Amino acid sequence: MANRKYSDETKEQIVKECREIGNTALVARRHNISKHTVYSWVKKAKETGSVRSLPKDEKKQMKEIENRLSKMSDENDKLRKIVAEKELELAILRELRDKVNPR
Repeated sequence: MANRKYSDETKEQIVKECREIGNTALVARRHNISKHTVYSWVKKAKETGSVRSLPKDEKKQMKEIENRLSKMSDENDKLRKIVAEKELELAILRELRDKVNPR
């Protein structure tokens, strides 16, 4: 595992894979990358919303932060909607269960 540079796209793909699989060490081993490197990417993505570094220019930096915040806000809205739909499905299923099998 030599000291290498990885593209932002590669980092993002590996972080996505870690989230899907739930085992950072396994993903790191599969890609032959130090688990400490992958852990740092996952941590950075969790803290900043991306593994990409922010631009040095302050105006560009603020614009990038706004874009990331907007993207995360949209994602949160989608997740809230999914959770609300699942809660409604559960309520309907419980109601049907109680009608079919009253206690």
